[in-house]
Amino acid sequence: MPELPEVEVVKRSLERNILNLIIKKVKINDGNLRYKVNQNGFLKLKGKKITKIKRRSKFLIFEIGKTYQMLVHLGMTGKFFFINDKNKKFKTSFYYFLNYKKDRKHDRVIFFLNNKKKLIYNDIRKFGFIKIYNYSLITKSKHLAHLGPEPLEKNWNCFYLKKYFIGRKRSIKNILMDQKCVSGLGNIYVNEILFRSGIQPTRMVNQLKNFEIEKIIKFSKKILKNAIKFGGSTIKDFSSENGKKGVFQQHFKVYGRENLKCSNVDCNFRIIRIVVSNRATFFCKKCQK
Repeated sequence: MPELPEVEVVKRSLERNILNLIIKKVKINDGNLRYKVNQNGFLKLKGKKITKIKRRSKFLIFEIGKTYQMLVHLGMTGKFFFINDKNKKFKTSFYYFLNYKKDRKHDRVIFFLNNKKKLIYNDIRKFGFIKIYNYSLITKSKHLAHLGPEPLEKNWNCFYLKKYFIGRKRSIKNILMDQKCVSGLGNIYVNEILFRSGIQPTRMVNQLKNFEIEKIIKFSKKILKNAIKFGGSTIKDFSSENGKKGVFQQHFKVYGRENLKCSNVDCNFRIIRIVVSNRATFFCKKCQK
């Protein structure tokens, strides 16, 4: 599943391609996504302009006209294709290559835009979803209402995190994966953050010292900014809008490196893989305490 950096890269790709275009028509080829597509909701978008595209956690939010917002979650295999006025197809998200014949059968929703352009939502496994909301109601949706602060925001800080830990007896890996604590982090980046912070994933949060919490905050921001800069991480099938794969995975210190030598030059231990909260978890027993 794409995490904050990958969704941010997709958001920026879409901004460059479809911002201020008008939706002329929406064609639903298959509305059986994670949540069944509401066809009546899409009819209301006809003639409306895409005025803004935002990201909240791992969600994309399209502001359409002054009345509606469209909430999109890409699930495991959701992606957007952009078709320009010369009918040329461009990548904007999660796949290694374009295959016109195979792609077409997984095109679930097609947005016909002005200037002969199109936006296509494609999803092989159909775990993603698209929902239409009246403008003022989207923040009250069950998907957004209980999200914690974004890790790149100022309110994701030591004071907040120490306060959140009070009375909780959970592992640090578990709690950083909880979107109510912090929104947008997932398995890949939590593994990397904890390695850089020198903290074992199984440590209980009530055992953490102030300087360790400060490290978590520091490396959360640093790693995510670098991941966005490098275009995200290509795990299975992510690539950015120009067709280039994200390259942050080349900078992984622990994720997916089971049995490989620790990347710290003064360490001869090998990376261990365990399961925490049903997710593959990678760490160095020497470097992480």
